[in-house]
Amino acid sequence: MLMRGGTSKGAYFLAGDLPAEPAPRDDLLLRVMGSPDPRQIDGLGGAHPLTSKVAVVSASADPEADVDYLFLQVGVEAPEVSDRQNCGNLLAGVGPFAVERGLVAAGEGRTSVRIRMLNTGDLAVASFPTPEGRVDYTGSAEISGVPGAAAPVVIEFPQGGSPLLPTGRARDLVADVPVTCVDNGMPTVLIAASSLGVTGYETPTALEADQTLAERLREIRLEAGKLMGLGDVEGTTVPKLSLLAPPLDGGAVMTRTFIPVRCHTSIGVLGAASVAAGLRIEGGVGRTVARLPAHGDRVRIEHPTGFLDIETTLAYDVLGAEPGGPTSAASGTEPGAATGVASGAEPGVATSAVSGAAPSVVPVARRTAVVRTARKIFDGTVFPRPAGAAQHP
Repeated sequence: MLMRGGTSKGAYFLAGDLPAEPAPRDDLLLRVMGSPDPRQIDGLGGAHPLTSKVAVVSASADPEADVDYLFLQVGVEAPEVSDRQNCGNLLAGVGPFAVERGLVAAGEGRTSVRIRMLNTGDLAVASFPTPEGRVDYTGSAEISGVPGAAAPVVIEFPQGGSPLLPTGRARDLVADVPVTCVDNGMPTVLIAASSLGVTGYETPTALEADQTLAERLREIRLEAGKLMGLGDVEGTTVPKLSLLAPPLDGGAVMTRTFIPVRCHTSIGVLGAASVAAGLRIEGGVGRTVARLPAHGDRVRIEHPTGFLDIETTLAYDVLGAEPGGPTSAASGTEPGAATGVASGAEPGVATSAVSGAAPSVVPVARRTAVVRTARKIFDGTVFPRPAGAAQHP
């Protein structure tokens, strides 16, 4: 089934319809999507990373989930298939697809599907309308980057198992640039656009054409990947890099996100979730750029084609304490309690994720939620390029 999920588009498969082993599976998917070819003219791909994606869905053996979702990013010009990241946009279509394929029974009027994201092991719950026991894709919800309206898919993410600050610090100096490395579902490096000599308001095309910027971003990504515990990220799509600038249209911040070489025409759901959480961390690079709302959990993330609203709740936990226990402080905690910056640290240098006083306190994302839409484009049979066929891009 080909579906639009959020601001991405991809092929959705039942796991049982694909080879179980990664090598033959990936070879098949490259032929299905028409890769490697910058046009992907001989397959389903749309000649861009946002439209060269695959979701593999199956019934879950996890008692806390209904289905398992494996996201695969299929290379456009390179014969690569990567499972190193999640995709929050295609996630919007997983619940409807699971009902369409009979993996989950439709509820009366509305259905909630518990999804285990195999790429990271994190969980999400997607809720969407199912009048008369059928998925209804029509509705009035609008999201930036997608023309028209569709039925809302509400996705909630409980607190994940990964640390919000993978380096253990609210700020690091990477390739001589102050950054905040954050992971609220997607490993992301937050960078003030001004620190790289750009405004953060340029078009994605203009930023992609800036070779000096491209080299700087590559240097930052490779170094940050090691600091974040991701190892050598040369051949992977994570971490993402988000350039931050003051908002232009009433939001909290303007973004330009690299995925990792192409500049996103909007922003991914999980990338936005990481940005939203990162903006709230005291001492992070986003605190001097963003204009956070005085009240409430909703943060509007501006991007090249509009905005994305993310609800995120942060708290501060004492290391070694039970999450959510009496030692946790809500996101409104006074800065002196758990500021996320080491006392006495100089601006622009690596700073601590804790206040410097014992016991150690770290920020955690208690809850994240977003409204997306999805639509079934077609359901049928795909005929992949024959195996071993010569490529002539």
